[in-house]
Amino acid sequence: MKRDVVVAALPRTTPKRVVKLSPKPPASPMSDLTWRLERLEGQMQKLSELVRDHAEDMDRLVRIVAENSDILRRQLLRKHHEKVRVRKHLREIRP
Repeated sequence: MKRDVVVAALPRTTPKRVVKLSPKPPASPMSDLTWRLERLEGQMQKLSELVRDHAEDMDRLVRIVAENSDILRRQLLRKHHEKVRVRKHLREIRP
């Protein structure tokens, strides 16, 4: 149940299309090096996007948990005040 609420609170994103590089072309060592560098840069970019998305998701979850804990704290405080009022009232009406 809690997981459903958290998942429902997350914004919906459309899945991004993955662009795969063409297979490694058989060529000279220099072009091989260039191909490897381009592939590495693409992997680094994808990793950066994943890390950023993860950080945004974690921030969102922290906000949700903080809001829920604040609501729970207020409810518990209200119940406590109600019990205190009842005890005070009972002390007043007892001889």
